[in-house]
Amino acid sequence: MKKQDIEPFFATLAAANPSPQTELEYTSVFELLAAVLLSAQATDAGVNKATRRLFPVAPTPQAVLALGPERLEDYLKTIGLYRTKARNLMETCRLLVERHGGEVPRTREELEALPGVGRKTANVVLNVAFGEATMAVDTHIFRVANRTGLAPGKNPLEVEQKLLRRVPPAYVADAHHWLILHGRYVCVARTPRCWECAVARYCAYRPKTPAPPGRN
Repeated sequence: MKKQDIEPFFATLAAANPSPQTELEYTSVFELLAAVLLSAQATDAGVNKATRRLFPVAPTPQAVLALGPERLEDYLKTIGLYRTKARNLMETCRLLVERHGGEVPRTREELEALPGVGRKTANVVLNVAFGEATMAVDTHIFRVANRTGLAPGKNPLEVEQKLLRRVPPAYVADAHHWLILHGRYVCVARTPRCWECAVARYCAYRPKTPAPPGRN
């Protein structure tokens, strides 16, 4: 993607969705952390289905610990890899209580020291909860960044670093939301919906995917 096309690319996405939000459901920083931790290799819809049952009874690290491992697994069993995720969440809650007074820490180093919390999860929490200009590169962002030519890279970290250099400052705070949603619903993995893409004119992907018959 040409440098001069990056600003209108994001301006178009911003005009269509001025206040983008994560599709994970949460009411506190802890619930956001827990939901993102649970979302690895799972859909947001699947995580929300489980947390709608979990969060009303365990909205804090202390309450999760009080549930115990077996009861926590019962709430999470509809999510893939639920046993591992339940174990990580339980241990994360223990560390939050023991090291941070039950509060979610605000630094990357402290977040990434929690079980099951990698760079992507830390970036989501830092951005959504604390307003930091971070890029949480998931499979959708990785695909969109490479396919459009916005920030090509061989791995998520390389894409993240390129995005932070190339995205105009005015759009950095919300950029990862726009890119995730664009990848989830328009620039999809198998057949990108180029015929209905509002930013197709700025995208380096060739050839553009034509509309299916009857969809012109």
